[in-house]
Amino acid sequence: MTQEIRLVLADDHAVVRSGTRELLEQQPDLIIVGEASDGEEAVRLAQELEPDVVIMDVRMPKLNGIEATRRIKSQKPGVRILVLTAHDDDEYVFALLQAGANGYLLKTAEIEELVRAIRTVASGQPALAPEVTGKVMAQFTSGRGLPEVVTDNHHDTYDGLTDRELGILRLVGKGMSNKQIGKELFISDRTVQAHLSNIFSKLGVNSRTEAVMHAVRRGWITTGQE
Repeated sequence: MTQEIRLVLADDHAVVRSGTRELLEQQPDLIIVGEASDGEEAVRLAQELEPDVVIMDVRMPKLNGIEATRRIKSQKPGVRILVLTAHDDDEYVFALLQAGANGYLLKTAEIEELVRAIRTVASGQPALAPEVTGKVMAQFTSGRGLPEVVTDNHHDTYDGLTDRELGILRLVGKGMSNKQIGKELFISDRTVQAHLSNIFSKLGVNSRTEAVMHAVRRGWITTGQE
C-alpha cells in the first residue's frame, strides 16, 4: 500500500488553493489536511497538524513565505517545505533555500511535475525546478557562491564535522539517498539520518539542500559525480 503524504496548502489566493487541491486529490497518496491563506496561518497549521509537506507560496500577507519557512523549519524541522510560486527572482530563490526550503517549483509546472516534486521532498530529497537549479549552479560555477557567503579562515575545521559526517555530506552532494548512502558505507538508514541530524546542527541548517550548499560554497565538496 502506498504511504500517504499529508499536505498543507499555503497560498493567499483561494482560487489557486482550490484548483491545486482538486488536482492533487486525484492522487490516492496525497491528502490535503489544511489550507492557509497567509504566512502566520501556515506556521500555525504546520505546528498543529505536523504535515509531511507544506506547499508554500512566497508573497503572502502577515508573513511572507521566506519567514514562514524559516519559522516552520525552526519549530518543526521534520516538516518539508515545497515552494510553489510564480517568482524565480534570485532574491527569493536563495532566501528560501537558505531558510530551509526542501524544494522550489514554479507555478508554470505541469501537475505531474508538482506531484513528483511533492513525493521527492517527502522522501527527504531536494526538488528544484530546472530554472532554479540553473541559478544555483551558476552561482557556484561563477565562484560567487550563494549570497551571504561566510568568508572566514576556518575551512580546515569543517565546522566541527567528523570525517564520517563529511563523507556522508559528500555523498549527499552526489544526490544519493539515505538508503544508498547506507549501502555505500555499510550502515543503516537510521544511522545515516542520525549523522545528518548532527551535520544540520553543527552547520546551523535545516535541510539536506542547505547543508550541501553550505559545503559547496566553502569548497568542502563538489556536487554531482566526481
